Amino acid sequence: MSYALITGASSGIGRCYAMEMSKRGYDIVAVSNQPEQLDEVAKEITTTYNAKVVTLNIDLASEQAAKTIFDICTERGYNVEVLICNAGMLLFSTLVNTEPERLATIITLHCTTTTLLCHYFGKLFKSRHSGHILIMSSSTAWLPYPTIAHYSATKAYLKSFASALWYELHRYGVSVTAIYPGAVNTPFYKLSDRARALFLSLGVMMSPEKLARRGVKAMMRGRRRLTPGFFTKTVVAICSILPARLFELLLHLGPIKRLLDRV
Repeated sequence: MSYALITGASSGIGRCYAMEMSKRGYDIVAVSNQPEQLDEVAKEITTTYNAKVVTLNIDLASEQAAKTIFDICTERGYNVEVLICNAGMLLFSTLVNTEPERLATIITLHCTTTTLLCHYFGKLFKSRHSGHILIMSSSTAWLPYPTIAHYSATKAYLKSFASALWYELHRYGVSVTAIYPGAVNTPFYKLSDRARALFLSLGVMMSPEKLARRGVKAMMRGRRRLTPGFFTKTVVAICSILPARLFELLLHLGPIKRLLDRV
C-alpha cells in the first residue's frame, strides 16, 4: 500500500491534506507534536475513508526530526510515495522583540526539517524514478514583511529551494510542487467570526479545505508551483514588480508605522 507522509497533519491545512490524500486511496503517515489531535484525525480518516493512518508524535522543530521520521518509515516498511512538507508556525512580532528560542524553532521547522526530509525521501524517490513532493511556501516569500520577518524569510528560502529541487529531480520522474497561499482560515489569524466570513466571501482568505484540494490537484498533475486565488495572484504579481524604494515609502504611512511601533 502507498503512503502519503504529511507534516503538521494534526490540524488546519495539514489535516485537510491528510483527508485529500485519503480520498485518493493513500494510507497516511501523519506527523505532529500534538498526539491527541493526531489521534482524532486518524479516527476521522479511518471512519470516513477506511484508510490506514500511522501517527508519529515528533517535534518537527528538532534537528533530528527528519532522520527519525525517515528511519521509522524505512524500518516499518511504509511505502511512502508522497511527501507533503506542510508544518509551519506564524508569529506576529518584530525580530528584536521575539525570543531567540522562538526564532530558532521557526527556522528549524520551516527550513532545516523540510530540507532534510526532501533529502532523505527525495533520494528514495529518485532511485524509484517516481514520487511527489509538495512544499508549502507562502505569498509572503515575494516581499519582505515587517512584523513577520522571520516567517517571510524562511518562506522565501522554501521558494528558492523548491524551484532548485524541481530542476534536480524532475528528470527522474519525481515532481516537486511549491504552494504560495495567502491568508488561510486557520487559528494562525486571531479574527472574529464576522471578519473571517467577510474575508472568505471577498476571496481575501481561503478555506484550508479548498487550499488542500487545489494543492493536491496541482501536485498530482506535476505542476511546479501554485498560487491559489485571484486576490493572492494579484498581490504576488504586484509584489514581484514593486520597487524597493516604493515599499520603503509605504512603511512610513501612518497606520503601518503605528502597527510596527506596537509589535
